[in-house]
Amino acid sequence: MNNKRRRTIASSEKVSERLGQYRSLIIFLLFLSSLINILALTGAFYMLQIYDRALTSGSVPTLVALSVLAVGLYLFQGMFDVLRSQILVRVGARFDARLAPIAHRVSIEMPRYGYSSAEALERGRDVDTIRTFLTSAGTIALLDLPWMPLFLAFVYLLHPLLGFLTLGGAFVLICLTLATEIMSRRASMEMQKATISRNNVADSNARNADIIKAMGFEHRAISRFEEANARHLNLQTRTSDIAGTFGGFSKVLRMMLQSALLGLGAFLTIKGELSAGAIIACSVASSRALAPIDMAIGNWKGFAAARRSLGRLKDTLSTIDDDESTVTLPAPTKSLKIEGATVVAPGSGAVLVSDVTMSLAAGDSVGLIGPSGGGKTSLVKGIVGVWPLLRGAIRLDNAELSQWRTEQLGKHIGYLPQDVSLIEGTVAENISRFDPDASDDDIVAAARAAGVHDLIVRLPDGYQTGLGPNGTALSAGQRQRIGLARALYKEPFLVVLDEPNSNLDAEGETALNEALRTVRARGGISIVIAHRPSALVAVGLIGVVQGGKLTAFGTKQEILQDGATVTPLPKTEKGAQEARTALPKSRGEQHGRTA
Repeated sequence: MNNKRRRTIASSEKVSERLGQYRSLIIFLLFLSSLINILALTGAFYMLQIYDRALTSGSVPTLVALSVLAVGLYLFQGMFDVLRSQILVRVGARFDARLAPIAHRVSIEMPRYGYSSAEALERGRDVDTIRTFLTSAGTIALLDLPWMPLFLAFVYLLHPLLGFLTLGGAFVLICLTLATEIMSRRASMEMQKATISRNNVADSNARNADIIKAMGFEHRAISRFEEANARHLNLQTRTSDIAGTFGGFSKVLRMMLQSALLGLGAFLTIKGELSAGAIIACSVASSRALAPIDMAIGNWKGFAAARRSLGRLKDTLSTIDDDESTVTLPAPTKSLKIEGATVVAPGSGAVLVSDVTMSLAAGDSVGLIGPSGGGKTSLVKGIVGVWPLLRGAIRLDNAELSQWRTEQLGKHIGYLPQDVSLIEGTVAENISRFDPDASDDDIVAAARAAGVHDLIVRLPDGYQTGLGPNGTALSAGQRQRIGLARALYKEPFLVVLDEPNSNLDAEGETALNEALRTVRARGGISIVIAHRPSALVAVGLIGVVQGGKLTAFGTKQEILQDGATVTPLPKTEKGAQEARTALPKSRGEQHGRTA
């Protein structure tokens, strides 16, 4: 059994452990609910004693004593009720504090597997849904339901016929609850899908606001959202109608049952089988017995939502790889090996890169070239672990990536994606990858290595300049150069750059090539995807990726001069000359490579 499989099993086993930490609290809450429900009989007993003892005896001291006792019991009931409510609020907060970070971790992972950002963010909303339900009347109803037989038994003791009538009413209300569940389940699931679909459209419109505004199709974008929102509202209305209809029926049934109990009680009193006080006591106790069912039906929508959210959270917890037990490996210093790597598109499962094998040693620098859509970006996403491999392996110093702890592996990889996004925070925080222990020297060293130090100090607050979402305060070229500094932070062993010069000017390209030379000189490995020949100046090896295959691999001179199997880069006289500039030979150039 491999490490990944073992970690997945270990994570699944911890689902019950994480959620089971609340069992003792649930047991205590049930105990507290038992006290509350026992004390809730105070009203029934009080009415029974008032009518059958105080009124018949005409004793004021008896009335006063009964009233004082009832007030004391009511105060205890209120105190326990407040305590239960406060515990539920804190349980909800504790639940959120423990599971929200885990759910957020999964929301970060989900886009790697083809899910939309709206679907990913639903995991965070699941935690909110459960926390909200825990503090709602629905949870109170669930805690009170187990004690319903206590009130039924009290009514039965008053008179068996009253007990049977109350039991029959409770049975009908339970049937209504089950009918609510059956009829609302499918509608609730469809509503959830419609909600995600609507949020996807809203998220897409927000991310592309500039394009929508500039090209004047704002009304069409709004129409798409309107259609998705209309479907969501229709399904929400249907779900609410189901819950509301059965809720209304349950209330009417409760009122009818209360009247029926009073009528039957009066009949039994006339027949001399029941006292007047017992009629009132029966009415109070039966009302309390049926209230949790009525409340559960009224809050069934929230209960169903919380149950779905809890199910998704269980699945969420089981997908988290627990790498705490993984042995900490030494920092890689020797090689990167790609062994039969096959990468598929998340979601669709379409094969994008197939059976790529390549071996790089310390000091090697390879440029990946080929036509657009050939699989270059997909390959590097597989190399750095952004997209999982269908088969094959990526090894650093012979250790597969799955053998590394996530945080530890990240220190040894520098990655600059095609679309550079900076996280909301300062420039320094972005460069240091939000490392709380980052030193100023390391941050400045990374900026200098990327040739962006002078640009940063000219910003309004220098390294402390705040960046909005996606670094909107910066130009595309500035974001790319700061992203390069982030990739070079603390001199990672493997540096992977996807079209790093797509938005750079001449000064930026010079800094980029100097950074690549520095990586080679310190014994690191760099992989660069290039569509412009100027990005190949500092590399010693070339790999050609076409149709999802590595079709050629060797020294720069061999590949660019042969070119027989290569879809060529756009070559100008100057660009071709730049690409063939002589460099100090790396180990790859000295010994050659084969695909």
